[in-house]
Amino acid sequence: MNKLFAMITAAGLSLAVPAMAEVVVVVNPKAAEASMTKEQVAQFFLGKSSAMTPVDQPESAPIRAEFYKKVTDKDTSQVKSLWSKLVFTGKATMPKEAGDSAAVKKAVANDPKAIGYIEKSAVDASVKVIYTAP
Repeated sequence: MNKLFAMITAAGLSLAVPAMAEVVVVVNPKAAEASMTKEQVAQFFLGKSSAMTPVDQPESAPIRAEFYKKVTDKDTSQVKSLWSKLVFTGKATMPKEAGDSAAVKKAVANDPKAIGYIEKSAVDASVKVIYTAP
């Protein structure tokens, strides 16, 4: 009985503390870029460059908050505010939003101009990793 209780407790604790996944930035395998700096990636996701089309994860996804913190040094509310101003003034259009890492990967695989972020564990041959968030 104690062994079962210990297993249930351990399982409960592992659910309570989400493991931080390793976040990677991906592009279409045909894209010319082989790698990018943190600053270059941030340009696309902060609307400062339209050379590539950013594909975001849902607002509710923990990976989204982790990505923006690690790559732009901003939290999601700061990013949302920034995008609201850009859209309002007509300087940019909001990033496309995909449902999860699989949907981001599919969007990036189908668009040579797309750039997105996913968990490292979701990477396969359909996308090319150009940046790994520390």
